[in-house]
Amino acid sequence: MKRFIPLLLVILTACNSGDNKRMDAAKEQLMQRLMGYAEKGQIAYGHQDDLAYGHSWLVTDWENDPLERSDIKDVCGHYPALVGFDLGGIELGDEANLDGVPFGLIRKAALLHLERGGMVTFSWHPRNPLTGGDSWDISSDQVVKSILPGGDKHDEFTLWLGRAADFIRSLGPDAAVIFRPWHENVGSWFWWGGRLCTAAQYRDLFRLTRAYFEKERGIRNIVWCYSPNGNCRPEEYMERYPGDDLVDLLGVDSYEYLGNRSIEEAREGFLAEAMGALGWLATTGSEHRKPICLSETGMEGLSDYTWWTQSLYPAIKDYPISYVLTWRNAHDKPGHFFAPWEGFEGAADFKEFSELEQIVVL
Repeated sequence: MKRFIPLLLVILTACNSGDNKRMDAAKEQLMQRLMGYAEKGQIAYGHQDDLAYGHSWLVTDWENDPLERSDIKDVCGHYPALVGFDLGGIELGDEANLDGVPFGLIRKAALLHLERGGMVTFSWHPRNPLTGGDSWDISSDQVVKSILPGGDKHDEFTLWLGRAADFIRSLGPDAAVIFRPWHENVGSWFWWGGRLCTAAQYRDLFRLTRAYFEKERGIRNIVWCYSPNGNCRPEEYMERYPGDDLVDLLGVDSYEYLGNRSIEEAREGFLAEAMGALGWLATTGSEHRKPICLSETGMEGLSDYTWWTQSLYPAIKDYPISYVLTWRNAHDKPGHFFAPWEGFEGAADFKEFSELEQIVVL
């Protein structure tokens, strides 16, 4: 036994060292891909929850389903270059996320998309650990404080981090993914938002998250994305910036809202916000030597049938973003969709967008 233990340690150390090299290589390859798009003037297109469901369909028997359907593929003949999924609910040990997508399905879809040559990004809308509410429960401004070291909820939150880390670790050392926790943080609609914690507390939360994944769990194949809301000012963006050592990719979320405005007015507002944000983000990315992206965007319901070529493309074409991701097409809410689907009147405009030389799909 005395001779076996050192030998076991040697074997485990060698295995960990091998995994570390594979994870480092996978992350480096993904980073080079993101930077390469920007250098070539290309923009990868992404869609949230693609492969799991679409506007009027849902994968049910996910273990046996080949996951070949996609609203994007139905319209343009290609899968999106990037697929996004959300981990909300993983922290509680739930079998499905906050939108009802089984984590087994998310794992299978993510690995399949990577195998097809695509990229994968994860967001996270965790429950409120202090109140028990959801991510949008902003009834207390003590939540972030409570989960930092020394806080009453720190131990519980560490368990939450562990469950999220378990999931990403289960993808394997060769599966590099983009992770953008604590997004839209300058706004105040999430419990980690601008008026709900100090800038220092937010930075500590981001540092705690990455340190746990990398130092406690040895997960090194993540590209960490910082993605506040796009209607913030540059100084607000940087006030909560966790630091160059913690962030690999700079993003913003910017949506077009119709409301009571005309399509022309909504488009004008979106172009002003998105182009304004991407303008200073491009400068910031260059100064910090980080790739940039439009991490979330879209127009709910796409009442503008030319949104892709007349709103989105003009907003992004002149900026060195690696990718743009539009939000999900809910299968159970007919008006809650952000991408085209087969039979949608504006599908032709998206197909034209997808065929532009600058836009990358699989």
